[in-house]
Amino acid sequence: MKNNMDQKIFNAFNKHGHTVHRLSLGFIFIWYGLLKPFGAKTTTSLLAHTIYLVPPEVLLPLLGWWEVAIGICLIYKPLVKFSIILQFIRIPGTILAFFMHPEVCFVQIPFVPSPEGQYLIKDIAILFAGIAIAGTVHSEKDLK
Repeated sequence: MKNNMDQKIFNAFNKHGHTVHRLSLGFIFIWYGLLKPFGAKTTTSLLAHTIYLVPPEVLLPLLGWWEVAIGICLIYKPLVKFSIILQFIRIPGTILAFFMHPEVCFVQIPFVPSPEGQYLIKDIAILFAGIAIAGTVHSEKDLK
């Protein structure tokens, strides 16, 4: 009886897990992304102060809308591959922050990240989660 119930639970996880993961990441990107253009202070402002090509007051809303675009691409299944492209374009700024602002990213360099550093590490982990999700979206026939 227990093995049968375990099998049903894991079959449900296998069948729906990536979809739930993809949708939840999409909604989180939209939620966090919308905070920025509407003036909520987030740790992404660190990225806006790392990339000097654009003033932070312009870059922060832009990063927010970029995250909204990533979220929409994750939610709308045919666009998942574009969410990965958008994340790859965004990730160099994340990594650059560790080198340009180590005093902000770490409590003790390099092993104890600050809350801001933890946020940036989370961004890198989400990129890899997105790659895993994108790998499950297309069937073999779609790739041919």
